[in-house]
Amino acid sequence: MKTPKRLQPLLEDGLIDEVIRPLMSGKEASVYVVRCGDELRCAKVYKEANKRGFRQAVQYQEGRKTRNSRDARAMARGSKYGRKEQEEAWQNAEVAALFRLANAGVRVPKPYDYLDGVLLMELVDDGYGDAAPRLNDVDLLPEDAREFHAFMIGEIVKMLCAGLVHGDLSEFNVLLDPYGPVIIDLPQAVDAAANNHAFSMLQRDVRNMAEYFGQFAPELLDTRYAEEMWALFEEGKLTPDSPLTGKVEETQDSADVQAVLREIKAALADEARRQAALQADDQEAPEPTPPWAR
Repeated sequence: MKTPKRLQPLLEDGLIDEVIRPLMSGKEASVYVVRCGDELRCAKVYKEANKRGFRQAVQYQEGRKTRNSRDARAMARGSKYGRKEQEEAWQNAEVAALFRLANAGVRVPKPYDYLDGVLLMELVDDGYGDAAPRLNDVDLLPEDAREFHAFMIGEIVKMLCAGLVHGDLSEFNVLLDPYGPVIIDLPQAVDAAANNHAFSMLQRDVRNMAEYFGQFAPELLDTRYAEEMWALFEEGKLTPDSPLTGKVEETQDSADVQAVLREIKAALADEARRQAALQADDQEAPEPTPPWAR
């Protein structure tokens, strides 16, 4: 096939030897099967911001570090330079997340290299040389659904132990190879400690897994793993081997609204008294003697 323009530099640099075929085209990137020596790999070519449909929601970018304050100001203003830097930061986030999670033992495609908006990584196949199917394309027996769900909960825990939340996990970005699920598509991964939306994203990721696998094993719909693992994470006690039950005891204590209101009123009264005292001090203070009168 004709070599896509964005892949030409990788051919010239010897990172790939041949472009075999297109694999898929999504809202944010096009993926090609490429040959590197004797291995087949895939090259993810990120689309330019004005040519893709996925919006970089603000909640995903919260907590991400920029190279310097100039870049941060440019991104905030939305200048041409700022948009370029924001786009690069968005792509770099997936590269960084893949390396970080692979090192943590999470089942993600192994990353190899990144050059000019192209990510070179492992091709996850079905064991016969073709690309592995997405989870949503597979019908499961109840016992398989339970096994895969337990595995995915374990992977989410390992991700959280590595300090990341996927943020967009669903049956559409999990592949199924002969050894089990493989998590893909991570440009929106967030820092669990630095992003205020991390817990709600974790809840959504876990809920998506429960709802998908719950189609085949309905009892999974009642599980509550997100709250359990997050509580351990906040306490600094979460490990990849932490035993989880999927159950969370609901507190029976109702909120004492009147007590909260009393505390607020007391705080407001204290502040009013403080301001009144400051005003009184200002009024009683003697006028300073001008220099010429000394």
